[in-house]
Order: sequence, then C-alpha cells, then structure tokens
Amino acid sequence: MKIKKYFYNANDIMKILEISLSQAYKVIRELNEELKQKGIRVQRGKVAIEYFNERYKIA
Repeated sequence: MKIKKYFYNANDIMKILEISLSQAYKVIRELNEELKQKGIRVQRGKVAIEYFNERYKIA
C-alpha cells in the first residue's frame, strides 16, 4: 500500500519550479504566510500540495 503525499518540501518545489533551494524555502514561507492569514494551520518547511498547485496553476 502506497501512502498518499499531502505536502511538498523544499526539494520538491526546487525541482518543480527549477529554482535554488533557498528560493524554494522562500516560496514555502510566502505560501504558508498566505495560509496563516486565512486561518489555516501550516507545517514549517512544507506546503500543502493542493494549495501549491492552485497558486501555481498546476493541474
């Protein structure tokens, strides 16, 4: 049985967006700040796949 992944980490974002690791962490911080403003709990250093895909228009 395979476990479904719900969060991207910085390495995932780095590969998807083809950016540096430090830029990937910056993206995570920005997206997590948006989620906090909406009252949604976040996990430091990771971002919800669903929200990331929504913001970056990835199907």
